[in-house]
Amino acid sequence: MHPGLAPHLIDPRTMARLTSLATLDPLVIVDDFTTPEAVAALAETEVIISSWGCPPIDESVLAAAPVLRAVIHVAGSVKHHITDACWQRGIRVTSAAWANALPVAEYTVAAVLWANKQVLRLATEYRERRAPYDWQHANPGIGNYRRTVGIVGASQIGRRVLELLRPFDLELLLHDPFVDSAEAMALGARWVSLDELCALSDVVSVHAPELPETRHLISRRLLALMPDGSTLVNTSRGSLIDQEALVEELTAGRLHAVLDVSTPDVLPADSPLYDLPNVLLTPHVAGSLGTELHRMATAAAEELARYTADLPFAHPVLPENIHRTA
Repeated sequence: MHPGLAPHLIDPRTMARLTSLATLDPLVIVDDFTTPEAVAALAETEVIISSWGCPPIDESVLAAAPVLRAVIHVAGSVKHHITDACWQRGIRVTSAAWANALPVAEYTVAAVLWANKQVLRLATEYRERRAPYDWQHANPGIGNYRRTVGIVGASQIGRRVLELLRPFDLELLLHDPFVDSAEAMALGARWVSLDELCALSDVVSVHAPELPETRHLISRRLLALMPDGSTLVNTSRGSLIDQEALVEELTAGRLHAVLDVSTPDVLPADSPLYDLPNVLLTPHVAGSLGTELHRMATAAAEELARYTADLPFAHPVLPENIHRTA
């Protein structure tokens, strides 16, 4: 992982747990497997604990690591470093993606509830008017009772969002090509086509993985189907939205948006998304930050404990599912 990441990711209590479970030198943190220090460590490494900044574990790395048996990833996607060579060797892989999904889902639920209350717009009006104003009479349609929320993607995050939204008086819709109506119902939602979801939802929240086939999944045509005044929430990846078409809809004032991701990841200074009053733009803060990072490290320690007890991982990454996950 990035050497500077470890102190923020692994708190002293979790580091003590890791070192109690295995022979681990807390000072050996590498982001280059070709250095003499890394090569020496790989020669006797049975488990790699990885995170953001881990280089690819390819044939040359595996050749230098003859006893490597598992990779425990203290982050989300493993696609950046787990190669076909790992699967061919039978390396066991686990990821803390499920733990990283929790704060993203919490952010999304907050965004949904605030969107239906039009909090961003009303806060702006309140600040600008600074005078008596009948807010309720002017906004009779706001509120969360019996509003429709569409979830795009039954990913770990999408499923957690559905779980958190179930106690509210909302109609929940779900679209995922790998989920049928019965499974959607078990998740507390009604399965619909993507066209129906966009046309019926007061809030559309995107939780699909970034894949070649999901580029511009929410297209210009689908954005046009969304009702006037509805909100698009994106905590997935910017590429899933036709951003040019979205900017046009937002500039016209027809839609609202809560965007934690964009294309590119850091928008140019002249992007209109910074200044549009109907946009809440955040710099990729929905995922694990601060103390939330420690949850992922704790999850990694639990997986290491299972490995040392010769138990299967609780959250394995399976090669047959890798093509349709983030």
